[in-house]
Amino acid sequence: MYQEHWGLQGRPFDSRPDAAFYFPSESHQAAFLKLHFAIESRRSVAVICGEPGLGKTLLLDTVFSQLPEFIAPTIRVVYPALPPDQLLRYIARQIAPHEGSDTFGGMGQSIETIERILRHNTGDDQHAVIAIDEAHLLEHFGSLEPLRLLLNLANELTEAESAMTLVLSGSPTLLSHLARQPALEDRIAVRCVLERFGKEETIAYIRHRLQSAGWNQPLMFDEEAMGLIQEMTSGVPRRINRLCDLALMVAYAQDKSRIDACTIETANAELTSRSVAA
Repeated sequence: MYQEHWGLQGRPFDSRPDAAFYFPSESHQAAFLKLHFAIESRRSVAVICGEPGLGKTLLLDTVFSQLPEFIAPTIRVVYPALPPDQLLRYIARQIAPHEGSDTFGGMGQSIETIERILRHNTGDDQHAVIAIDEAHLLEHFGSLEPLRLLLNLANELTEAESAMTLVLSGSPTLLSHLARQPALEDRIAVRCVLERFGKEETIAYIRHRLQSAGWNQPLMFDEEAMGLIQEMTSGVPRRINRLCDLALMVAYAQDKSRIDACTIETANAELTSRSVAA
């Protein structure tokens, strides 16, 4: 709605994951490089942690979009709150989407399917990746050990650590869960921890998102507005997106050409009232 007013080609602060809007902050870029290295080097396990809203999903999408062709297939599990047998069945269905439904009966059949695909994959010199979002939920369902055992499948056919890389993405509590699973923790190649933005990174992030949506003029947020954004969002990207998106709408509705502190306060009050109402 406000894009024409600001001369934008899209909504710069849409929170849907889009690799085109990936911002390489210091901690995000370090995580990107480590994850890319672990997968391309065919390591067994990579871990990425961060509180909600820091961009773990977008980071994984960006990594996946830049992997070489021999990294295949790449599987994403976005709902891991399942008992082990159902989780393995889901993974088997994703890794072998063209198999008949009778292939995915019990846990044993799921494991056989996954192993068969990994053996075929390894024979073609390809390397599979299974990424689990919200991986901090796995311990509650007793799924960490079954996932570790998947790393042993088809191992004798590859010179790498494993025929697949398991990427675990979740909240910081995931690290303590893994510490209670020494056999799995020992196989972790990289640990990545995302951090909140400082003020300068928040400013750079906002500028990057706007430029990615076609903005090529000086930043429309004034200095006081930027200070308030940092204060109100604590440097969490998802919160920055919500506040800036609404601020652009508020300024458009008021026919402003600049976004000042008053606009940010109005937008934040609206977001706060929504949260209270919810």
